Amino acid sequence: MAKVQYLGTGRRKTSVARVRLLPGTGKFTINGRDMDEFFGMETLKVIAKQPLTLTDTLDTFDVIVNVHGGGFTGQAGAIRHGISRALLEVDINLRPALKRAGYLTRDSRMVERKKYGLKKARRAPQFSKR
Repeated sequence: MAKVQYLGTGRRKTSVARVRLLPGTGKFTINGRDMDEFFGMETLKVIAKQPLTLTDTLDTFDVIVNVHGGGFTGQAGAIRHGISRALLEVDINLRPALKRAGYLTRDSRMVERKKYGLKKARRAPQFSKR
């Protein structure tokens, strides 16, 4: 018998999260580790769970995530985006609520590249007249 699973890919900055939602009890596994073990800060756990909390499906799905690239905040945002996309496969009627909350929009903000002649992306060397 085939297992029912819903897939979603989320991205944020340079992080990519591949999310699987399986019918279950609300267990979160990220890169083979428990969510509490993976994320140190409570705010990152809240960010990752936001789509499930919004749609009242926190206790109905087990979430298995494979995430790589970027830092912890980017990874939490990518997980949120991936869960939101996977929830659309579960029920398309969740789309207006997820869209209103902004969870379906890929956050396009990236680090601006460093330019030659400058110290950082926009920081110029200190000017001295003499």
